[in-house]
Amino acid sequence: MATANVLLIDQVEGLGAEGDEAKVRAGYARNYLIPQKLAIPLTKANRKRIESLKRARALRETNEIETALALKAKLEDVHIAIQAKIGQQGKMFGAVTARDLYDHIAAEGVEIDRDKIQLYNPIKTMGKHVTRIKLHPEVGLDFEFEVVPAHDQDEPVG
Repeated sequence: MATANVLLIDQVEGLGAEGDEAKVRAGYARNYLIPQKLAIPLTKANRKRIESLKRARALRETNEIETALALKAKLEDVHIAIQAKIGQQGKMFGAVTARDLYDHIAAEGVEIDRDKIQLYNPIKTMGKHVTRIKLHPEVGLDFEFEVVPAHDQDEPVG
């Protein structure tokens, strides 16, 4: 297999960040990385760009961590109770998903990426639950929320 050495000029998932050298298959470099302006061929002239790319990377990573820490502080102050319908035997109808949790967090005025919520299985029980919200590879949060029974206005309670 033919390979090519490239210098990444943007972050590529699973490959590296700007300023990193990567050895990839020639077709991947030629057909995807270079046309998408994610990488450039690694030549002597392009090696000089490494330092400027690494400075830009350090600045970007610092900003991302600061933003993630600020978002973590906001999320620590958010308390959510998700209402779910229950049947006569006390079992929930449906389940609470990551989308439901995202909607409730957004309603509290905190904007996060929905993919950051790591709810591996839908919640099908009442009570307190904890899920992981990964805001950055170095910044995560164990987010606690509660699932409570919903009381409809039309039905008598009791």
